[in-house]
Amino acid sequence: MKQSKIFIPTLKEVPSDAEIKSHQFLIRAGYVRQSARGIYSYLPLAQTVKNKIEAIVREELAEIGATEILMPVLQPAEIWKESGRWDKYGADLMTMKDRHNRDFALGPTHEEMVTDLLRDDINSYKKLPLTFFQIQTKFRDERRPRFGLLRGREFLMKDAYSFHAETESLDTTFDDMATAYGRILDRCGLEWRSVIADSGAIGGTGSREFQVIADVGEDTIVYDKNSDYAANVEMAEVYYKANPSTEEKLAKEKVATPGMTSIADLVEGLSIPIEKTIKSLLVQADEEIVMVLLRGDHEFNDVKLKNLLDLTVIEMASETAALEVMGAEYGSLGPVNVPADMKIYADSAVQDIVNASVGANETGYHFINVNHGTDFNVETFADLRMVQEGDLTPDGVGTLSFAKGIEVGHIFKLGSLYSEAMKATYLDENGRQQPFIMGCYGLGISRLLAAIIEQTADDKGLVWNKLLAPYHVHLIPIKPADEDQAALTTEIEKLLAENNLTSLIDDRKERPGVKFADSELIGLPVRITVGKRAAEGIVEVKVRATGESFEVETADLLAKINEILN
Repeated sequence: MKQSKIFIPTLKEVPSDAEIKSHQFLIRAGYVRQSARGIYSYLPLAQTVKNKIEAIVREELAEIGATEILMPVLQPAEIWKESGRWDKYGADLMTMKDRHNRDFALGPTHEEMVTDLLRDDINSYKKLPLTFFQIQTKFRDERRPRFGLLRGREFLMKDAYSFHAETESLDTTFDDMATAYGRILDRCGLEWRSVIADSGAIGGTGSREFQVIADVGEDTIVYDKNSDYAANVEMAEVYYKANPSTEEKLAKEKVATPGMTSIADLVEGLSIPIEKTIKSLLVQADEEIVMVLLRGDHEFNDVKLKNLLDLTVIEMASETAALEVMGAEYGSLGPVNVPADMKIYADSAVQDIVNASVGANETGYHFINVNHGTDFNVETFADLRMVQEGDLTPDGVGTLSFAKGIEVGHIFKLGSLYSEAMKATYLDENGRQQPFIMGCYGLGISRLLAAIIEQTADDKGLVWNKLLAPYHVHLIPIKPADEDQAALTTEIEKLLAENNLTSLIDDRKERPGVKFADSELIGLPVRITVGKRAAEGIVEVKVRATGESFEVETADLLAKINEILN
């Protein structure tokens, strides 16, 4: 392909709104252009890479028996109302009305649509299991689109859905999909982790995320370097082993603590260890306000409480609510003398604290020497805190490390969540109606494109491997009008094509420095420079990934290129 015939608008300067490496280089190297915040056009090079990623995805999903379909982007509100998600999904759902004032959504995901699709046609267990996938544009009205393709309002995703008659069948497909995802990420040359995750707005009981390790990742991954354990930080379990104190319990005492509104203030002002403080939080848990207790040096994990109580809505109660319910401001709240109907939930570590310091529910005062069972009671002790780096693994054997990750995939065991809500049933072997057992499986294609760049790009530009590169070779004649260089360039172009190697020929009338800089930005695996030794049949071959360069005779060129690519 002649570079003069393809649209590659490279830039010298870093765009002012591009914060991360993938965003910067995708724009500078002429791969994408922004149409509006969080909305991008894919130019020829990006489209080619995207097609190669999609080809890998299709191959691996076909290997596990998934078949491709394509469902509408525009989804009627009725099916979302059937599932109960029309109101629950929140402001991220892009909605619109047609000329007849009927409500529609631009699909962020297709659980409702695929359930509606199958419920009228699959009526017997004999037709199950089935797994479908599509690769399609999705829409989410992100509050703050950022980081280029990593958090957009319009993005490309592979979403798959499976239907089963038995839980065991769902488990098999879930594991098969996890294996396929691993192969996809390996073929894309990525360092990644599969982690235990929360199901979030999708719902269901079991889920795993696929995280690409990257410093710019918005997720924190918790893992053990010496085992397969890995989890999203919100789902990482805390290893708890009871450690009862032998300290004598003292009588509680009320002390003035003016200006001491934080745990740090309390530790300094009362000269006590932080491990003997209890922080008290008020949480709006669906329709009621509950109190959550944590050791002073621990951080609340709202996802764990949400899952413990099977909540729909969970958020911190406001300062106004604290005053109304407790008669005190945050910083002076505590579990002693709470309203009779208030439920208290505490992290497991709280039960080991003897003679604790807590808020007195009176602004500017705290209690010291407070003890569970004597001065306050707890509804349930459970794992309610965030893990900390260096904590033990859930089995108590390993040690937890933290890393940043980009979530590129998420798979879920939905069970009958959607099929029951939407009355999607089949007849079992006994002729009885049963709801489908379902799974769903998402993989971000545009996110993968950006994640690959985050891991592989250097300070000069993109660096593609053989499988994903838009072209294998960047062929650069220094003087395209020179007869020897033109003839050798044509000879090499033909040689590459005959051996199933693609090439981009920089035939532009530009200075060599401009050509080389653009070549580094574009990031093809091999660069061949046809220059002053063209008449001798000698070219310079440069490896983009390492920067190594060699002078190679034409007769040895193919072997050298294959050596580099393989």
